[in-house]
Order: sequence, then C-alpha cells, then structure tokens
Amino acid sequence: MDGWMVFFHWNKAIPGSTSSEKTSNSDSEGKKSETYSHDMTEAMGAVLTYRHELGMNYNFIRPDLIVGSCLQTPEDVDKLRKIGVKTIFCLQQDPDLEYFGVDIGTIRDYAKKCGDIEHIRAQIRDFDAFDLRMRLPAVVSILHKAVNRNGGVTYIHCTAGLGRAPAVALAYMFWVQGYKLSEAHRELLSKRSCFPKLEAIKSATADILTDLKKELVTLSWEDRKCSTVEVSGLDIGWGQRMPLKFDKENGSWTLQRELPEGRYEYKYIVDGEWTYNEFELVTTPNKDGHVNNFLHVVNGDPNSANGEVRKRLTSDDPDLTKEERIKIRRFLESLTEE
Repeated sequence: MDGWMVFFHWNKAIPGSTSSEKTSNSDSEGKKSETYSHDMTEAMGAVLTYRHELGMNYNFIRPDLIVGSCLQTPEDVDKLRKIGVKTIFCLQQDPDLEYFGVDIGTIRDYAKKCGDIEHIRAQIRDFDAFDLRMRLPAVVSILHKAVNRNGGVTYIHCTAGLGRAPAVALAYMFWVQGYKLSEAHRELLSKRSCFPKLEAIKSATADILTDLKKELVTLSWEDRKCSTVEVSGLDIGWGQRMPLKFDKENGSWTLQRELPEGRYEYKYIVDGEWTYNEFELVTTPNKDGHVNNFLHVVNGDPNSANGEVRKRLTSDDPDLTKEERIKIRRFLESLTEE
C-alpha cells in the first residue's frame, strides 16, 4: 500500500500509521503475518494476504459502514472516532488476539472511557464457514441493535478484515438494509478485496426462514489394527478433531453427529495420519492434490414448502420477498444477547 493515506479513498484500504514499538517488532510480526496469510489462503480457498505490522486498514463499504482489520492499540480507537465511528464491532476470538499480542482489554477500556463510541464483541471462529453460518443470525442481531442504538458509522472487523467481517457486513446488508445478496456482494468487492463465504450466508438465511433442523449421520472406519481414529472438518472446522468410538464386536470405529442441512467436507486421522475413506463420497483433488470425504445432509422433503424456500435461498442469486425480510427483521429483533 502506497502513501499511508490519512484521507478517505473509496477503492483502497486506508492504513493507519505504525508506532515505534510496532516498528521494533516488525520482523517478528512479519513472520506471524506470513504464517497467518498462508493459513488463511489454505483455509479460505483464495490467495489472501494480511500484514499486521502495517497497522489497521479498512474500507468504507457504505457511508455508514466500514469493514477492516483489527484494532491494535487504544490510539486506533481515536482514529475511528475522528471519522465518525460510533460502534466498533469485533468478531475476533481470544486466540486470534493472543496470536498477534493484541490487548483487547486496554482497547475496550479506552473506548468506554471516551464515552462516544461503543466497543462490542460478537465472536466467530476464524476460517470456519460452519461456525459462521451458525453464529451469523445472533451476531447480526447484536449488530442491528447496536446500529439502531448508536447511529453514526459502524466499523466491523475480524483479524484481517477479509473473511468474517465482510461476511457479517454482507448479511447485514442483505437482511436489514434491503440489498439483494449479489448486489451487496458486488458493492463490497468494489470497495475491498476480500473473500466472504457466500454459502454460509445463504444457508443461515434459509435456517432462519425454514426453522433449523438437524439429521443424525454416522461416519465409520473399518480397521481393527489402528489405535485411534479421529475426524476433522465436518461441522467443527479443520482446526479441531473429534474421536470415533471403537466397536470391538464389529471391529469398526464410528461417530454419530446431528447436522443441519448442507454439504460437509471432512477427513479421517488414523493413528495421526490424515486420510480419506475410499468407501465414502470423495471430492475431486484440489490444486494441491488433496482429496476429502464429503456428505450432503437433507432435512425432510426437498419438494415441501420449506424445501423449496431453502432451494431458492441457496441458489446462485437469491433474493428475499417483502414478507421474508419482515420475518428476518422480527427474528433478529427477538433474539436476546447472551
């Protein structure tokens, strides 16, 4: 990024200036940024880069809505106050903050002391489309109420501002501000290069309007000789694992899990080795030659009224009827914050 702009530019990220402390730690932060960018690219399926050592960066998506990277110091609060921000909406979890050494407590205390800006946390797991889908209604509910309460400009951020934050902004534009999803997506990408998970937004929309139901699925691995079998992916993300239970009588390892409707990729870890089950559905090899297992979960009759609604809302270019927008708005307003 050139020039370290301090004025608004609608089509490029606006970086904040770096302090002397950050400069002295730039090598360490640079290495962390490289690792984070690599992990983000692998998990998101798109080449994405985040440079934490360059400071906060952001873009105005609308005059009242900004998507950006994480605040790093209390001074960043003042930078946002100067451009009219009234709500800082943080989607990071504690491990995200700890990775880059961000002291969220100090930032929140300073924002509270200012008195004219509110700092809110609504956590979503990084690189996890399923967690995004499941948390999105509650998160957008909190955001919607904060915007109504505070007015002004809202700053939505995750760590890099490339996945979770743009997805939440899109859902808000789609559910509350009256955009078609495709229109909101085009508007977002015209202002900020990012990679929000559209399928998670579509599924979350269908979940609200068709009532979220789950189906029991069973995974199995046939092998008496191995000592441990785990699964990763599925609905828990690639950063976590679940153990399968061994059935001595049948000589098989099994896992039963209730899942909402959708498509899920997963992989087995057998005695520490990642592999796939050739007797279950498999994906085509990705660019690195990796193959995963996958499954489709369908709740009820796909030709029922709810099935037709879900099919429409998870299509390539979904839109909401006036009645559906009213129902979603009422649903968001009815949710209570935990």
